[in-house]
Amino acid sequence: MGISELRELDTQSWHGVRRRGTGPQGSDLCDLGRYLVRTGVISRSDAELAQIVQAHCDAPLHRVLLAEGLVDAPDILNAQATRANLRLATPQELAHGAELPDGVDARHLIKTTQAPLRGADGQLRLAVDSPDTRAANDNLPGGLHDLPRIIAPRRAIQTSVAQSARSRLTIDAQTRTPEQESCRTWSASPARRILLALAAMVVCIALTALYPATVFVGLVGWATLTLILSATLKMAAVCARVAMGPLEGVQPPLPSGARLPKVSILVPLFRETEIAHALITRLTRLTYPKCLLDVILVLEEKDDTTRQTLAEIDLPPWMRAVVVPDGQPRTKPRAMNYALDFCEGDIVGIFDAEDAPDPDQITQIARRFQAAPPDVACLQGVLDYYNPRQNWLARCFTIEYATWFRVMLPGMARLGFAIPLGGTTLYFRRDALEALGGWDAHNVTEDADLGFRLARHGYRTEMIGTVTGEEANCRPWPWVKQRSRWLKGYMTTYLVHMRRPLTLHRQLGTWQFCGFQAHFVAALSQFLLAPFLWSFWLVVFGLPHPLDSILPQTTLARFGQLFLAVEFLNIGFYMLGVSGRQHRHLLLWAPTMHLYTPLGTIAAIKALYEMIVAPFYWDKTSHGHSLTRSAKKAGAPIRTP
Repeated sequence: MGISELRELDTQSWHGVRRRGTGPQGSDLCDLGRYLVRTGVISRSDAELAQIVQAHCDAPLHRVLLAEGLVDAPDILNAQATRANLRLATPQELAHGAELPDGVDARHLIKTTQAPLRGADGQLRLAVDSPDTRAANDNLPGGLHDLPRIIAPRRAIQTSVAQSARSRLTIDAQTRTPEQESCRTWSASPARRILLALAAMVVCIALTALYPATVFVGLVGWATLTLILSATLKMAAVCARVAMGPLEGVQPPLPSGARLPKVSILVPLFRETEIAHALITRLTRLTYPKCLLDVILVLEEKDDTTRQTLAEIDLPPWMRAVVVPDGQPRTKPRAMNYALDFCEGDIVGIFDAEDAPDPDQITQIARRFQAAPPDVACLQGVLDYYNPRQNWLARCFTIEYATWFRVMLPGMARLGFAIPLGGTTLYFRRDALEALGGWDAHNVTEDADLGFRLARHGYRTEMIGTVTGEEANCRPWPWVKQRSRWLKGYMTTYLVHMRRPLTLHRQLGTWQFCGFQAHFVAALSQFLLAPFLWSFWLVVFGLPHPLDSILPQTTLARFGQLFLAVEFLNIGFYMLGVSGRQHRHLLLWAPTMHLYTPLGTIAAIKALYEMIVAPFYWDKTSHGHSLTRSAKKAGAPIRTP
C-alpha cells in the first residue's frame, strides 16, 4: 500500500486503517517525521500517511518519503545530519575518494554504505548514509570503527569506494565463482584448442574415408539412442506436469506479523537505447511497495550511448544506475557480479532489457519466499513472448518457450531433477547467491550453469506461475546467433560440471546426476546429429537410404517409424504447451515446428566453432524490433492482427 492508495480511501476506511494500529495516533510521529513537519518540508498529513506505509512495509521512514516523492534526498540528508548533530560530507571529500587502509574489504563497505573520507583538515572520517549505521561497523577494523561520522548520499558513498577499489572490484567480478566451478581456467587463446580440433577433424575424416558405412551407422545409432532418451525425458516431464495441475501464480497472503522483504532487481543493459524508455515504463508498473524496491540498471563503462539515453530520463528514487568498469570478458554475468554488492535487498531478481513482468510479480515472489523452506534458494518465473503474431519465426519461438516454461521445466522440477534456469525472471535468496559466488563471469549461459550449481550445493529451484513477457527474436540470423550462444553455454556448462564426475555424482545424487546427463547429452546430440535423423524421411517416403546395403529393409522401416512417432509426439507436446487461453491461436502452427528446428542445427554448428575459437564471446542480441517508435517510449508492444 502506498500513499497514493491511502489518499483515495474514504473517511470510514481511513479510520479503519488507523484503528488497526498501523499508523500514528495523535502526536505519535517519529522524530524524523516531527522534524520534517516542524521545518515545513512535508505536511503533517503526509507524514502520518508515510508512517502508515512504513508500518505496513517495515521500511525506514526516509525511504518511504523518498520512494513516494514527498521529499528530495538533500532534505533527508540535512534532517538526519541536524538530528544527529553530524555534518554533511563536502563535495571535495567525496571527490577525493575513499581512503581504504590495508585489510579493508571494499565490497563490505559498498554493501554497508560506509566510506573513510579524508577532509581538507587532514582528518579521516567515516561517511555513512544514516546516523543509524552502527551494526555494520562491527565488521570494520578498529581504526575505522572509531572514526567520527559524517553524512553523505548513499550513491556517492558507494561510488567513492568503487572508484578507489576499481582494480580489486573488477578482478572480483571476474573471479567471484570458485575456480573449480568456473570455466575461467580455460585459456582465452584458441591455439591449443584449434590444434586439438584440427587433429580430431583429421581423425574423423580418416575414419570416414576408411570405414564410411561404420561411421555412418555409429552416428545414426547414437542419434537414435539420444532421440529415445530425449523423448523419454520429455514424456516423463509431461506426465509429471499434467499430474501437478496449474502453476501457482497467486500466493497466499503473508501470515500475521510477517513483513515484506526488501527486493533488489538487477537489469543488465548493453547497447539498449532502442528500448530504454519502454523498460522504465514497464518497471514503473510494478505494484510492490516502492520503498522496498531497489532497481539497479547495470551499465557497461564503454556503453556511452545507453548511459547518455538514461541520463536523459528522470529515474524514480528507487531506480539507479551502476556503471561496471570495463574488463574482460564483457559479459552479462560479470556485470551482475559487480553490481551484486550494490544491492540492498534480501532477495535479488534479474530482468532483461525487453522484459514486461506481471505488475504483481515481485509481491508473489516475496510471499512465496516467506512461505518456502530455506533450501528453496531460487524461484523461476514463466517467460513468454509479447510479439507472437509478428511473423512465423516469432510464432514458433513462442510455441517453443510456452512448451519449455509451462510444461517441461515444471515437469522436470516435479520429477526432482535439477533444472537449467532461464536468464530472466529469476529471484534468489541473496545469502545463498553470495555463498555460491554469484555467476560464472566467463560462462555465456550463466543461468543454466547456476541452476546446477545451486543443486550441487543442496539448494532447490521452484517454478512459480508469475509471467514475464519478452520480445521473441524473430529474424533468422539474429535467432541463430542467440541460440548458438545458448548452445555454446550448454557445452561449457556440461564440460565444467563433468570435470570431476564422481564429485558431481556425490553432490547431486544418482537421480539428479542421471537427469543432468540425460538433459545435456540428449539436447546437444540432437542438435548436432539431427541431419542423420532427417535421413529417415527418405525411408518414410520410400526413397533410397544410405544404409540400404547394410541394414535390412525391415530394420530401416523400424527406424523410420520411430523417427516419425517421435516427431508426432513432439507436435503433441507443443500443442499441449500452447493449449492455454492466451496461446490457442498458435495450435495450428505447431506442426510447422518441423521447419523451425533445423535452425537449431545451424546454431549448434556455429556454437561448436565458437567453443574452439571464442568460448567467452557474448554474441549480443538486439532488442526493440517489435516496438513502434511511439511504443518504445510508452512501453507498449506492437499489436499485430
